[in-house]
Amino acid sequence: MRETMQHYFYDLADFIQSRIKGREQSTCWLAAEASDFVRFNRSAIRQPGHVQQISLSLQLIDGLRHAGSRLTLAGDLESDRALIERNLEALRAQLPDLPEDPHLLLSTEPHSTEHIAPSQLPATTSMVDEILDAARDHDMVGILAAGPVYRGFANSLGQRNWHETASFNFDWSLYHSRDKAVKTTYAGFAWDSAQFHAKFGNAVDQLAILGREAMTIRPGPCRAYLAPAALNEIVGMLNWDGLSEKALRTRQSSLRRMRDEGLCLHPSVTLIENTAEGLAPAFQGEGYIKPERLTLIGQGRLTGSMVAPRTAREYGIASNGADNGEGMASAELAGGDVPLARVLKELDTGVFIGNLWYLNFSDRANCRLTGMTRFATFWVENGEIRAPLNVMRFDDSVFRMLGDNLVGLTQERELLIDTDTYGARSTASARLPGALVKDFMFVL
Repeated sequence: MRETMQHYFYDLADFIQSRIKGREQSTCWLAAEASDFVRFNRSAIRQPGHVQQISLSLQLIDGLRHAGSRLTLAGDLESDRALIERNLEALRAQLPDLPEDPHLLLSTEPHSTEHIAPSQLPATTSMVDEILDAARDHDMVGILAAGPVYRGFANSLGQRNWHETASFNFDWSLYHSRDKAVKTTYAGFAWDSAQFHAKFGNAVDQLAILGREAMTIRPGPCRAYLAPAALNEIVGMLNWDGLSEKALRTRQSSLRRMRDEGLCLHPSVTLIENTAEGLAPAFQGEGYIKPERLTLIGQGRLTGSMVAPRTAREYGIASNGADNGEGMASAELAGGDVPLARVLKELDTGVFIGNLWYLNFSDRANCRLTGMTRFATFWVENGEIRAPLNVMRFDDSVFRMLGDNLVGLTQERELLIDTDTYGARSTASARLPGALVKDFMFVL
């Protein structure tokens, strides 16, 4: 499958290059996958399936004019070549009527790369058998997605880039009653039975606590522990233009005070785009290569930003291979010095937050977020979980949560792969610790 898909794409790229006329240029981007999907409900398989799809984004350029289309391919060279040729003619006919794009910037120095990570996944049936065995006697709902994803880039200058990796993502909840459930994810590049059973066992322990009478605490500041899944929601909000160079320059970034006023986070906060160890490819749609590691926040200080080619052209600066959205695709937050086994003791008395949802900005200029606790959130006293906590709303600034109010980050970190499968499996991921925070502000 690997050689067939890679060679198939390169054959198409050569065909496109052979159809370029005069001073025209072309770029193409392939996104493909061969994914197994298994949906579970009430601890039984409800919908197994396999998806194999190939999408090609094709762009024809003449000077500063460009037109593009997105094609769904069949995987058959003869029929796909015919479809591509028809699209090239249609794009060529559009070009004279299009305005010039002053911010168009394409890579003009061919830099071909190849990254192929051999699959370490067992058969999907083996993973499913373990899941069903663990879920026996529980009410579980979830989805398992597994298999290889492929990304390719090619241009008419002869550049060829290929990225291939296989991963799995099991996202599940153990249901107790009414709105009470424990949500957990397990994702990675290699299935580890011991790690899976440890995570499932921890979810079962939390499920038992949900049987206790729930309590509500008074709104106000409270010591809290944010599990990696909860912290991921907060870090993910920074992808909403927070680290975008364009947004920083136009003062739309939620982190603009870090650049404009020198505001800092806690010295233990180091956030990088770690392309080398993520799921996303190390190249992007204009042909630029991403650095293996890009430090965005170093020891609490804003040290970098995501710079897409269009932003680079507009402001006369260098691109660092960011996608047009200028968001992180392989986020990594450095770990701290709090052992995971001591989290409850270090929390002492406060709130253990497993998940957050419905996040939005309440004050973007001050990076202030609001959202709700979700699923298994617990009240802790003297280092022991006492009771589940009813749903609460928080409203607090990242400058406080990850600034002066950050007590510590866990030594251990968790790989979280984006569960989005709308149209295709996402290649975004994050590797994050948990965070102990003082005076976390609950408002309802």
